[in-house]
Amino acid sequence: MLAGSGLPVLAAQDSVATSAIEVPVDKITSTLLLDVANAGQRLVAVGQRGHIIYSDDQGKSWTQAKVPTRQLLTAVYFVDAQHGWAVGHDAQILVSTDGGETWALQFEDPERESPLIDVWFENLEHGFAVGAYGTLLETSDGGQSWEDVADLLDNEDGAHLNSIIQVKDAGLLIAGEMGMIFRSADNGLTWETLESPYEGSLFGALPLMQSRSLLVFGLRGSVFRSTDFGDSWQQITLPGDGSEPFKFGLAGASTLPDGSVVLVGNGGSVAVSHDDGLTFSVSNLADRKPLSSVVAGADGQLVTVGQGGVQMINQPGSAAASGQMESAQ
Repeated sequence: MLAGSGLPVLAAQDSVATSAIEVPVDKITSTLLLDVANAGQRLVAVGQRGHIIYSDDQGKSWTQAKVPTRQLLTAVYFVDAQHGWAVGHDAQILVSTDGGETWALQFEDPERESPLIDVWFENLEHGFAVGAYGTLLETSDGGQSWEDVADLLDNEDGAHLNSIIQVKDAGLLIAGEMGMIFRSADNGLTWETLESPYEGSLFGALPLMQSRSLLVFGLRGSVFRSTDFGDSWQQITLPGDGSEPFKFGLAGASTLPDGSVVLVGNGGSVAVSHDDGLTFSVSNLADRKPLSSVVAGADGQLVTVGQGGVQMINQPGSAAASGQMESAQ
């Protein structure tokens, strides 16, 4: 992924969901895709030219959704099996109420020139979208209206906000460029700025299974772990190539059903942890194409999306992965 004063409530835009570009779905699955998420048992992926595709067989085959935009879509989030939101350029926010099969345009503001980069919803009513130049939008009515609440953050330089997550038993956390980290213990009513362990860009954050625990990650393979909702941080060093440190930027992450943690990024990097993010083994896809997002697939596989579209890969370290992955060590 990529990486204000308060404004009046921004009116939602209505649109009938129509097909964006008639492109064979097999071509879409090999083009730039930036995020993939679960909608119940279904997978939904978003990317360039407004493409949204969904799979009901854990990534083996895909169907093209009906979408009313041609803008690059950067993130997708489902609060349940039916209701989801996607965000992207022109500050567009799309909504689906049928598990990602059809989408309607809820909001856009091209004059902002601020792409939205991530979206998160607490329930069917309350959610946030974050993006470039410090954009922070909030809705309390399911997206019928969106309010600019960026003034709640101490972000005078307008650092890009790249990721928003909910941390177990703690609250909300936003990670962004220049190492900016904000957290809210009251569901977004107020935000505080945390002392960052890193001055470079943080491209993502991932809640861990343990209470108050999370990872943040970004440029040059930087990974930091906290077990106290960001009060303190431990740097996690990923193994590199021989004596060389791991240097690829990390863009996406997921927790698998068995509790394993997976990070993906540039160079086709796939890092897997079986101890809640304390240590990782790292491999790279043979084609080295950047990866941006990952979720669990069928039979222990991973479903990744990125510059090479959808790729089904075997978990690093498994016998089946030997011909598909290259060890980073």
